[in-house]
Amino acid sequence: MVKTIKYFFLLVAFAAISAKADVCFHDFFKEQTLRYDFLLGGDHKTTEVFPQQIKMEPHWAGSKNNLIDPFDFGNYRIRVFDEASGQLIFSKGISPLFMEWQTTEEAKRMKRTFYQSAFVPFPKKKIKLEIEQRQWEGDFMVIHSAIIVPEDYFILQEIPNEYETKEIRLSGKPEKCVDLVFLAEGYTANEMDKFLSDANRMSDYLFSSPPFDKHKNEFNVYAVLCPSEESGTDVPGESIYKNTIFNSTFYTFDTPRYLTTSDMKTIYDVAALVPWDHIFVLVNTERYGGGGFYNFLSVGSADNELSEKVFVHEFGHAFAGLGDEYYTSSVAFENFYNLKVEPWEPNLTTLVNFESKWKKMLDKNTPVPTPRTGKYEKAVGVFEGGGYTATGVYSPMMNCRMKSNDVPYFCPACSEAIARVIEVHTK
Repeated sequence: MVKTIKYFFLLVAFAAISAKADVCFHDFFKEQTLRYDFLLGGDHKTTEVFPQQIKMEPHWAGSKNNLIDPFDFGNYRIRVFDEASGQLIFSKGISPLFMEWQTTEEAKRMKRTFYQSAFVPFPKKKIKLEIEQRQWEGDFMVIHSAIIVPEDYFILQEIPNEYETKEIRLSGKPEKCVDLVFLAEGYTANEMDKFLSDANRMSDYLFSSPPFDKHKNEFNVYAVLCPSEESGTDVPGESIYKNTIFNSTFYTFDTPRYLTTSDMKTIYDVAALVPWDHIFVLVNTERYGGGGFYNFLSVGSADNELSEKVFVHEFGHAFAGLGDEYYTSSVAFENFYNLKVEPWEPNLTTLVNFESKWKKMLDKNTPVPTPRTGKYEKAVGVFEGGGYTATGVYSPMMNCRMKSNDVPYFCPACSEAIARVIEVHTK
């Protein structure tokens, strides 16, 4: 029965992918990347976009077949139209740090800006680029648009910074693989051997973890050896400050374990040295912490006893759009989900549109909602609690990597979501 359910989900996903895969890459795009940098600013009620620069980067690592996002995950969406015909030729969802900040108490008192970038294949012809924001009601609204002429001499064509790069795993062409890059943060020039060892350790753990173990030959993994002046990272709550290349910090939104960085310009400048789909900033610290943001960035500590598990958890956010399934830990967010709208994350539901989630994985005798009792400990169900709230949001199993570090597996709903995203990257 489980296999039948998995095949059904894959067939549905692949049919949706095929239906949107009718854009010929070479008709519209070159082999490089167009990077559109902007500031995303505002407060808890307003959002504005302030363009900064446009760059041509040397590699396009994404799929050349699946150019239209079949999932519509993320709190923001980048869409590209051929300006002459109006045809949609590219789309991609993202969830940057700014959208989390908007749900904090600080966002009610002040305005801030966060540096962001949109990455699309470099166009052969004039395009219209749109940035859309998901509204509280769940639909998208255009908040910025720009006409981009590929011959514009204001598009920067700078040579990326020269840092040494290493191939940790090489399985195939970038457009046929998921391309993951580790960036060194808080490692001095004398600690590059340690960074490579740490990055290899994380990579090995990822590919020993289901369902990634079955897909390891569909991943390329790179490391960029970018040294910092000092070892470690900032811990503002303890008055610890380090001069590091990406300015990472604990106490993001005043949450001690929340390890992030907002220096996206430097991160993207360094990552441009290799083809990449997903970036993991590996931080040279023993403290517990990390953060992951869909199609945007993952950050994690290297030397805590739980670092490998945190890495896989955060990669679940950034790569597959998985939501947090815990609901008792303290967070800085307030009213993160609208309980009258189905969450976009594939492993959370408000039961508004449960049919679009893992409903067909349930045994016919499993009650909805499903009690958190020993009887259903290993069952796929609809367990109340998830998405930082104890009521109104439901998750697929009583425990999962997206809920805690106590279990070494993703639940079936999360595993299926990961498999679908791998498919889009590699086919």
